[in-house]
Amino acid sequence: MSGEVAILGVGLHPWGKWGRNFIEYGLHAARAALADADVEWRDIQFISGGATMRCGYPGYVAGATFAQALGWQGAQVNTSYAACATGSQALAAARNRILSGHCEVALVVGADTTPKGFLAPADGYRPDDPDWARFHLGFTNPTYFALYARRRMALYGATERDFAAVKVKSAAAGCENPNARYRKTVTLEEVLGSPMVADPLRLLNICATSDGGAALVVSSLDYARRHGRHPLVRVAAIACVTPRFANAEVELPDIATDSAVAAEAHSFRASIAAEAYKEANIGPEDLSLAEVYDLSSAMELDWYEHLGLCKSGEAEGLLHSGATCIGGRVPVNPSGGLACFGEAVPAQALAQICELTWQLRGQSGTRQVTGATVGITANQGLFGHGSSVILKR
Repeated sequence: MSGEVAILGVGLHPWGKWGRNFIEYGLHAARAALADADVEWRDIQFISGGATMRCGYPGYVAGATFAQALGWQGAQVNTSYAACATGSQALAAARNRILSGHCEVALVVGADTTPKGFLAPADGYRPDDPDWARFHLGFTNPTYFALYARRRMALYGATERDFAAVKVKSAAAGCENPNARYRKTVTLEEVLGSPMVADPLRLLNICATSDGGAALVVSSLDYARRHGRHPLVRVAAIACVTPRFANAEVELPDIATDSAVAAEAHSFRASIAAEAYKEANIGPEDLSLAEVYDLSSAMELDWYEHLGLCKSGEAEGLLHSGATCIGGRVPVNPSGGLACFGEAVPAQALAQICELTWQLRGQSGTRQVTGATVGITANQGLFGHGSSVILKR
């Protein structure tokens, strides 16, 4: 039996700070995906929702929340939470349901409403909660991103100008994306002149927190063929791996490694893509484009290496060669990435898949990657949640 499923339809609610209930964003995206797929809501057999942790009770039962908003019709339901990897896990649940033969067509939805400022854990004293613990120690998200950037500078000689160049590239793509929150080009000087937030990262190096929603309609390959879907975009792999000790990079909130359980060090983020490549039976040389988890512009450079686009320490050279720009060898974040969208946690992994789907269909307008046939996503959620999805045409 093939391990692939088809993506029939995709939909987004534009990212921004809209100040409304997250259900509204998910509903908008779901209806757009259903329309794109030419599938009626009453025909959906399974709905998989990505949960948001900041919106109270409805957020924790996101699958049923969206089913109710669309109108109860008896579909089976699932809710997933995996921090920034939530969307990929929600998709994995739908894929598993389809491949097991228990349904033919499913809807996957994620949406979020975020607070002003950076994300933070709920109030209270919870020393056993690793996310609470890192904030208690002073490791806010910008600090976390800055430590990664400092590591890159120390190991490979990266500079603030390199980080700024990533932002310039992303902004040039994002300004062409009607769903992006920030649609404005920037110069190196503007990035380098923006306020310092967490040295060496400036305001324009760090992604915002945003409201937004994303949805997919997925089906068996037989169902897609019966409905005449062409070109057929397929989910070729979903990786949701956890780290291995000893970890080559100290990851917050795991602020230590356990060298007693392994003779060699492993890279968690590299293992995420490696598992996806293995399942899809491809390698980095087969990629047409990538959508990666750029919480900061510095972190995008790390992903070039973790995806195998270049060797360790060569990401800056790859960037400046133009290879990761639209028109280059393997464009990275042609959507504009989180740099232009910001974080809407349960939706962002699904938004990446929406972008890949449009690219593989040739529907991305001025952002189009010529001849795109294979795309990959990469995310890293806290608490050991990693995800990567590979799409093929």
